Parts: sequence; C-alpha cells; structure tokens
Amino acid sequence: MRTERLRTGPSRRAKLALYGLLCVLAVPFVFPTWWMVTSSLKSANEIFAFPPTLLPADPSLSAYARVFEFAPFAAQYWNSMYIAAVVTVGTLAVSSLAGYAFARIKFPGHNLLFLVVLVGLLIPSEVTIVPLFQMFNGLGMVDTHWPLILVPVFGAPSVLATLIMRQFFIALPAELEEAGRMDGLGRLGLYWRIALPLSRPALGAVAIFSFLHSWNLYLEPVVFLSSPEKFTIPQALTQFTDAYGGPMWDVQLSAATLSALPVLIVFVVAQRQFVEGLAHTGLKG
Repeated sequence: MRTERLRTGPSRRAKLALYGLLCVLAVPFVFPTWWMVTSSLKSANEIFAFPPTLLPADPSLSAYARVFEFAPFAAQYWNSMYIAAVVTVGTLAVSSLAGYAFARIKFPGHNLLFLVVLVGLLIPSEVTIVPLFQMFNGLGMVDTHWPLILVPVFGAPSVLATLIMRQFFIALPAELEEAGRMDGLGRLGLYWRIALPLSRPALGAVAIFSFLHSWNLYLEPVVFLSSPEKFTIPQALTQFTDAYGGPMWDVQLSAATLSALPVLIVFVVAQRQFVEGLAHTGLKG
C-alpha cells in the first residue's frame, strides 16, 4: 500500500505542475481577449488609467449602444455573417469534390495537376489583387459582395481545403468503395454516399478554416467595397473615429468584442471535428 502511494504521488504532482505551467503559458493568449471584453465595459478614461484595472469599476453597456449609432453596424455584421456562411459552404463543396477527385480518380498527369494547384498557396494575395480588381471591374462586380465570395471559394483558401480533403480521402480504405461498386454505385454515388459522410472530421476542420478566413478578410473588402452599408466587420472596425479622426477606444473595443462572438461560437460547436480532422489528415500519398 505504501509503495502504491509512492508511485501515485509523483504522478499527481507532475500533473499539477504541468497544469500550472499550461495556465501560465495561456496568460499571454487569454489576457488580450480578457482586456478587450472588460475594457469594452469601461469608460474611455478608465481604459487608459494607471495602474490598469482588470475589472471595470463602473460597468456600462453604453459603448455597445453607440456601436450601432455611429455606423450601420447591424448591416455590416449581417454582411460578414452571410458572406462567411456562403464562402464556407462553397469551399466545402469545391474542396471535397476536388479532393476526392485527386485522391481517387487516377488520370494522366493528376499528380502534376495537383502540384500546379498547390502552387496557388505560394502566391501572396497582394500579388493578385490588382488583376483581380481589373477583372471584377470589367464584370461590373466592384462594390458588390461577389468578389468576397468568389475569390476565397476558388482561391488559395480553397486550395488548402482541397489539400486537407485529399489527404483524408487517401487515408480511407479502398475496400469501402469496392463494396459500394458491388451495390451498383457510380463515382458520384461513391462520393456522396460513402466518402463524404465519412469525412465529417475533415469537413469540420475545413469549415472552421474557411469561416475564419472569410470573417477576418480585410484587404479584399478595402479594395472592392466603397459603400459603408456594404462593408464587412474588419473594414467597419476602422470607421469608429471621433470628429478629430482619433479612435473611440471604448466603441472600437465593443465592436471588436461583438465581432469575436461568431468565431468563438463556431469553434466551440465544431472543435471536436476540427481536432479529429487534423488528427486524421496525414501526409500520406
């Protein structure tokens, strides 16, 4: 009995030390979010008080009300929400189909073609923004949301998603498709009824990546949008300034807190699929 206690004692102390170390390492990541949320409830003077306070002395939601008074923030919030949702669904459709084709359909030059697709990850978005603007301007799509939807769905974010889906489909046992062929399923049926339902972990990871990328997109909205009512959240956050052009910190922090909520909700809902998708997406093939 005594020997068993000696064996379990160091293990518990090691776990406590590990948890304590993790808590300390988490402070630099958690503190900025904590400061943003608590400062959104402070007055402008209290935000820059010295020494700084961890909790607001007199919490107030007035800054949250002013967010919707100074700008069409509700419309801008909706713009980001529906654009991110459409981009996520479009990316899931394109990447799952392309990833399945590259993983399961063997055609001449498929590895070379996949390598060419991967080159899209190496091209910075700043390099292509001018030709993209000229193309969308020629199509009459400037100052619309179409560029913010089409560029992520068929651009570099979709390439990364295709890579994730391809690696996941490669890892699926080929025997599953052979059983489907015996039941009379064609290529599309194998994808829809067998491969796609089994790829939920990878789809969850792709969904989070796509939603986050679209939600945080800044360069493209600045280039393609000029009407305030069509702005998205990242672009809208730069518009909360006073009459002298200085930032209204309490209002900006309130708007930033509101903008972080959908991202947090999406990650909490899909975190299990996100972790499983990364765990099952190897480098095979």
